[in-house]
Amino acid sequence: MKRPLLPRRTLGRNRLPVTVLGLGGAPLGELFERLPEAQADAVVSTALDAGIAFYDTAPWYGHGLSEHRMGRGLRQVDRASVCVSTKVGRVYRRPARPAEFSTAPWAGGLPFELRFDYTAAGIRRSYEDSLLRLGLNRVDCLVIHDLDAGYHPGAELDRRKAELESGGWEALESLRQSGEVGALGAGINDRSMMRYFIERFDLDFLLVAMPYTLLDQAPLHEEMAECVRRGIDIVIGSPYASGILATGPTGGTKYNYADATPEILDRTRRIVAVCEEYGVPLAAAALQFPLAPPAGKAVIPGATSPGIVSANVANLPQAIPASFWSALKERGLIDPDAPTPGPSPLQDPG
Repeated sequence: MKRPLLPRRTLGRNRLPVTVLGLGGAPLGELFERLPEAQADAVVSTALDAGIAFYDTAPWYGHGLSEHRMGRGLRQVDRASVCVSTKVGRVYRRPARPAEFSTAPWAGGLPFELRFDYTAAGIRRSYEDSLLRLGLNRVDCLVIHDLDAGYHPGAELDRRKAELESGGWEALESLRQSGEVGALGAGINDRSMMRYFIERFDLDFLLVAMPYTLLDQAPLHEEMAECVRRGIDIVIGSPYASGILATGPTGGTKYNYADATPEILDRTRRIVAVCEEYGVPLAAAALQFPLAPPAGKAVIPGATSPGIVSANVANLPQAIPASFWSALKERGLIDPDAPTPGPSPLQDPG
């Protein structure tokens, strides 16, 4: 079956072609809920049938489960037709006491124990193990994963930075220079690490899990502007901010991987009110908004069902009037300087 064509942009110095809508792999690792194997397979096959050609996963997602599941689907298609991204910074082993091992914080996942490792040897081990789990002999992008204070508190963060700076980055750079990998990135969970990665490493892109969404544009004027100056692209990993911008402020909804605070719930309600006033689906606005900045290349929301994938594809080209974005700015709900989608919101910004 011939797949439909989604709009494409290019990523990094090697101009890797990626669809502006990708598929993020965290839910395939059973982030908040368990997924039957058939349902996980259906998510990937639906994405492929819809023309999605950018797939991002990580060893961390379900302790390897996401890579297994995503690779199983991607092995069924022409390898040249998709861009595949995975991450480095963790390596896995059999736990010392398998019967007592917990896969938390994942709802399910595989029974393997991690250790963080950003050294040259750790980077190579992580990369090679990912190839085996995916069942692919190459990936297009490698991303430095979770190098921040949330995972490495206090002095540990300095130790992990030293691992990367004293050999880990050189290992990554050698993979790019040899042509094994087409682009190198860094995953961003909070704004505080953006400047470090931008200034210290010759990156192709930042994969921003948080924070550039309808609910937070804090990096716009400094870090994202610096990305434009340095030619660093941006991929948005969580355009729905862990769910609240897809579902709205419902009971138990998530923001930044945790229960949404009263402040976030209130702000989302105010955004929803503007959406209702202008007849704009909240999810469509959330999906399109991060694609407007000059460095923005793609959004890669995850999905727990084929229906979510189909909804994302349908929301991507939704017509949104300029007056809607103006109303959000006038009511103080988004940064007044934030770029917003125009009449052709999916056109390549460069």
